[in-house]
Amino acid sequence: MQIGILNSKQDMLNTNRIKTATKFVVLLGLVSLFADMTYEAARSINGPYLNVLGTSATTVGWVAGLGELLGYSLRMLSGYISDKTHKYWLITIIGYTVNLISVPLLAWAGYWQLAVVLMIMERIGKAIRTPARDAMLSYGTKEMGRGWGFGLHEALDQTGATIGPLLVGAVLFYKNSAYTSAFLVLFIPAIIALGVLMLARSLYPHPEHLEIKNTTIDTKGYSKRFWLYLLAVIFIAAGYADFPLIAYHFKKTALIKDALIPVFYSIAMISDGLAALLMGKLFDRIGVKVLMAATLISLCFAPMVFWGTMPWALAGMIVWGIGMGAQESVVKAVVADLIPQEKRGTAYGVFNTGFGIFWFIGSVLMGYLYDISLPALIWFSVITQLIAFIILGIFISSKFKKDKTTAFCD
Repeated sequence: MQIGILNSKQDMLNTNRIKTATKFVVLLGLVSLFADMTYEAARSINGPYLNVLGTSATTVGWVAGLGELLGYSLRMLSGYISDKTHKYWLITIIGYTVNLISVPLLAWAGYWQLAVVLMIMERIGKAIRTPARDAMLSYGTKEMGRGWGFGLHEALDQTGATIGPLLVGAVLFYKNSAYTSAFLVLFIPAIIALGVLMLARSLYPHPEHLEIKNTTIDTKGYSKRFWLYLLAVIFIAAGYADFPLIAYHFKKTALIKDALIPVFYSIAMISDGLAALLMGKLFDRIGVKVLMAATLISLCFAPMVFWGTMPWALAGMIVWGIGMGAQESVVKAVVADLIPQEKRGTAYGVFNTGFGIFWFIGSVLMGYLYDISLPALIWFSVITQLIAFIILGIFISSKFKKDKTTAFCD
């Protein structure tokens, strides 16, 4: 009977721990929802805004590329600092503040040079806060399931990414393309995001306590499996076309009307969020195999989007969203399972930096290939995804062999 009582108490403790962790993940998800409403809305109109301020298309491309490169490369440093200082909340709050307040200030930029500085500051702010935020998120997802936790967060994130562009689109429609009004409206979700962030900080001052810490042998660097996994993911990044290139294709070929391009993007974001939820749940049951399946599905987006008619392009955007959902949920969940708690901020920084650098290289190469040979672009995208699929298979096989060796030694 005592054993039954003890088991009952343990079940109750586990249930309470899962509920607490879920609330924490939802709070961070709400922060991301309102944050994405802010900066994704701005990213959807930054190009036209720079045009209004009198700059060139070359400058627009340079700003976008530099912003993404800084936004990813600085994450290694940010992650390292977060692990060394354990100031996860402070770093996250500083990053979100820079990230979000830079956006509505664009309303008063006046000159394109100042607007460029603010746009790059927004990306730098995201670089500062992402590794520390992801590390805290990983602590909360341990009890509720890594895949489900990261998937739930991504679904909330993409809800904001869908609403934000539609919000500023409505403002521009009713205010006769008044970009100042569109940016000023974004003060509202920015302030809400920072308010929810401070609430989460007050309710969960020590999120690392949400994860039961396992005793691990401290080693220098990371395991071979971590680097093998990163190799697979950078091939995914290199071959995944960014939306501006897809939108450029839609515009150049007149495949769809200008007004429908943001709608296609919103549909992709909905697909992203729903796929993240589903694949996150499946990841907790079958592991990395779900990422292999997502990679196999998403490699079809390039021929569908760049070779297809409008219905095929729409289907291609849905497939593109499925791949994005995997990248923002399952991909991060795997890292949390590979790295011990005390090194996770640095690991996310290294991982995001590698991902971002190869995303940037791939984007530049695909832009070049688009100008000289559309079939070459499509084949490049498909082949890199296939290589990633094969490496993921090797990654899974290495885990299986390790388990067999461990069982034999036991």
